[in-house]
Amino acid sequence: MTTTKIILGFAGEIASGKGTAAKYLAEHHGAATYRFSTILRDVLRRLHLPEDRTTLQTLSTFLRKEFGEDTLAKVMFEDAKNDTHSLIVVDGVRRLEDVKYLREIPEFKLCYLSAPMKTRHERLLSRGENPDDKTKTYEQFVKDHEGEPEREIGKLEAFAAEVIDNSGTLPELYQTLDAIVKKYGE
Repeated sequence: MTTTKIILGFAGEIASGKGTAAKYLAEHHGAATYRFSTILRDVLRRLHLPEDRTTLQTLSTFLRKEFGEDTLAKVMFEDAKNDTHSLIVVDGVRRLEDVKYLREIPEFKLCYLSAPMKTRHERLLSRGENPDDKTKTYEQFVKDHEGEPEREIGKLEAFAAEVIDNSGTLPELYQTLDAIVKKYGE
């Protein structure tokens, strides 16, 4: 458990380990977790639409176009700012507008996770988070990176307080996360 409030925002390309990192911090450090995609999934469920990557991307683009680029960031900002946990994880930071908004919270630190494309594709197949993940070919996976919401992610690495190479084992990732919590929580 940390002694001061920390808000860690996780950014990274598809299947780079953001969700795994958030889950670990929730289970081992008592972190509250928020995901940008939860907002989108809530809307899609309510509309009885599929929760595949294409539909998520379409909805994200529509909401930001109609209500402002920072619409989803405003939700995360309020949720994280008002949460009383000492450790909060915001999973799925995707754009510079998100970072600009969240950086207004002094306790916010952006963490960028990276891993090779082939490794991330293998992870995607094994986790099956979206209905079409388990059958996605490598070529389809590469094409998913061309979607508008995905193109901005790589730019976030330059703004990260921590860059995490997640090409290794789970214990290595967990050790890195423990060190980050210790670094900012004391």
